[in-house]
Amino acid sequence: MKEISKKVCLLGDFAVGKTSLVRRFVLNIFEDRYLSTIGVKVSRKTVVTPGPGDLIELTLMLWDLAGSEEFDQVRASYLRGASGAVLVCDLTRPETLTSLLTYADDLLRVSPQATRLIVAANKLDLTDQRRISQDELERVATRLNAPLYLTSARTGDEVETLFRHFGQMLVGEGG
Repeated sequence: MKEISKKVCLLGDFAVGKTSLVRRFVLNIFEDRYLSTIGVKVSRKTVVTPGPGDLIELTLMLWDLAGSEEFDQVRASYLRGASGAVLVCDLTRPETLTSLLTYADDLLRVSPQATRLIVAANKLDLTDQRRISQDELERVATRLNAPLYLTSARTGDEVETLFRHFGQMLVGEGG
């Protein structure tokens, strides 16, 4: 079985749930208290995924970057060498959706090879607080040429599916 490692950045504004999505995927846990990421936290998980002609053991190196409206040199260094990104918005805060376009532009400017993007519209469990429509989500995902997943780090809804699909996208590019 072929072994591959890919660097994936999680990008999005403060408190959209990037860290919670990583913790749910890697450790299958969720914590209610908010822990702000300072700088970057790197986690990894190995999954077996179908590749061209064979199964591939894919190690996802998940770079959870602190949310920031400012793009600086430190942030640029974190993005270098990424194969792609999970762009995370918060379904209860519309401004976090429009920010995804900027995060994608920043990533592609620093790492032009990071052509694989996927959108995670997080906090699906907060149905009564949702303020972003399906149409708005699909419009942004289409502009980014990215699949869209509605996720909940709290309940685990679609988290595993999102990361496994992203893994398939990454190995589908030829490893």
